[in-house]
Formats: sequence, C-alpha cells, structure tokens
Amino acid sequence: MSSGSLLSALGRRPDVGAIAATTAIIIVFSAIDFAGFWSWFTLLNVTQYTAILGLVALGEAMVILTGEIDLSVGSIYGLTAVAFIIFSAPLGVPLAFVAAMAIAIAAGLINALLVVRIGMVSMIATLSALFFYRGVIYVWTGGTANSLSKAHRVQWLTDLLGGNWLGLENGFFILLILVVVCQLMLSASRSGNHLLAIGGDLASAHSRGVDIARSKTLAFAMSSAFAGLSGIVTVCDQPQTHVTLGEQMELEAIAAAVVGGALLTGGRGSAIGAALGAFIITAVRYELIGMGAPSSWYITFVGIVLVIAVIFNQWLGATLRTL
Repeated sequence: MSSGSLLSALGRRPDVGAIAATTAIIIVFSAIDFAGFWSWFTLLNVTQYTAILGLVALGEAMVILTGEIDLSVGSIYGLTAVAFIIFSAPLGVPLAFVAAMAIAIAAGLINALLVVRIGMVSMIATLSALFFYRGVIYVWTGGTANSLSKAHRVQWLTDLLGGNWLGLENGFFILLILVVVCQLMLSASRSGNHLLAIGGDLASAHSRGVDIARSKTLAFAMSSAFAGLSGIVTVCDQPQTHVTLGEQMELEAIAAAVVGGALLTGGRGSAIGAALGAFIITAVRYELIGMGAPSSWYITFVGIVLVIAVIFNQWLGATLRTL
C-alpha cells in the first residue's frame, strides 16, 4: 500500500483524531512527568475511571451515531446502581443484577418511545428523563443511599464486576470486551450498518428498507444498558454510594464520544473512539490533579478539547465527502 493510500485509509477512520490525541497525551505527559504519569497508582486510577466513563460513553456513541442524543445516561447510571444495592438484600446479588439491568433497559426503551413513537426531540425527551430518573432516586431512597453490604461484597458476581485481575480493575477488561463487540457490530453486522446509515442519511436509509424505529430503539436500549452496567460496576468496586451518583456524567460521556470522533449530526463514530475519548478525559484529569493544578483547569481543558474535536470532526467529514 502506498503512503497516499495509507493516509487516505487512516483519514477515513472516525477515531483517527482520538488516536492522535491519545498518542500526543502519552508523549507529553511522559516528557513532563514520567514517574508520576507511569506510576502504578496513576495507572490504576486512570484505567478505573476510564472503564466507568468509557462504558457510558460507548452507549452514548451508539445513540449519537443515529443523529440523536441521550442526556439521561447519568441519571440511569445512578438509578441502576441504587437499584442494585436495594435489590441485593431481598433477591441476592445475581437476581439484583438482573432486576437492576432490567430497569436500565426499560428506561432506555421509554426514551426510545418518547423519541421514536411520540416524536419528541431527543434532547428534550432525555433531558426530561434525566430529571425524572434523578427524582426517582431521591424518592426511592429518601435522600440517603445505603452502601452495598459486606456480605454482598464477597459474592462471586460482585467480585467479577468489581474485582481486579493482573492488578487492574475488572471493569476495564469489561470495557475492552464490549468495545470489541460493538466495533465488530458497527463494521460487520447489519444492525451496526443501519445505525450508521440512519445518522448518515435518514431518507436514504429509509428508502433502502432500514427499520428506523427498531434501530433507534436498539441504540437507546444499548445506551441505557451500558450506563446501568457502569453504575453496577462502580458500586461493586466502591460499595459506598450517594444519591448524587452519576450527576453530570452525561456531559462527560457526550464529550468522550465526540472527542472519540462521533459526529453530533450522526453517521460517523466508533466504539474504539468512544473508549479513547474516555481515556483522554480521564488521563488529563488525573495528571492535572497529580501536578497540583486547580480543578478548574480540568473543566477548562474539557471545554477546549470538545470545541477542537467538533471542529476537527466536521472538517474531516467535509473533506472526505469531497474525495
């Protein structure tokens, strides 16, 4: 393959910007703080939160691919985690997991119903859901969320979701597995192709027989399921929780998906990019903390990177359309 063909192939990857940014961050942080950035403590923290944010961003990316948005993932993340803890006492951990995930998926199906069947704008529908699900948490818990009991922390499923392997959190490996599955779905399955087709050109997708309602429903269900799974993984690893769990996480998840190459207009994005976007945001957060920078620097960084990512993704999309 010639160098021109190679560059063209790389340019067509929606996650090329995230790959370049990840490489740059590793090089820069290694140069200015090698010992701190590559310390085991930093690696553990980065991989741990990358897994938590990455799972939510992965589901968010599936919705964005269709040209929609899901602002309720942070509340679903918290609601599912709280439900898992509450259900674990009467049902046991395995059944509590099933029941909590059922709630998460049901929340996604409700979002899909509002958007697909009723015709609400996804931003308004899921913003309403964000407040509703957060309100359910407060009403259900009375404003105080219990922690996962010691007896339930030693169950096999709790250990599987919140334990560690080779020194790294199991949640990180769960993220890697789901990234591979979702990437294969997008690149080699009809369902994945339909998600991309809907976001790319809705009218064209409809004329080709794509079931728009079914595909968007799948996307919203995946988004809520991954957010719920992330919430459960969190409380399995960190049993102490609170009713504000997941607040504003939807903003970071959207930022991670966009930094990873997802176009907010739909039709372009990848599972790999969403995970890399989560890594970029997480790595910068912990490195700035490690260097003693004010927390406002992190917030400023996310805003700047998000603007750059949107501009880059739009430029890349426009460039590829002219080729």
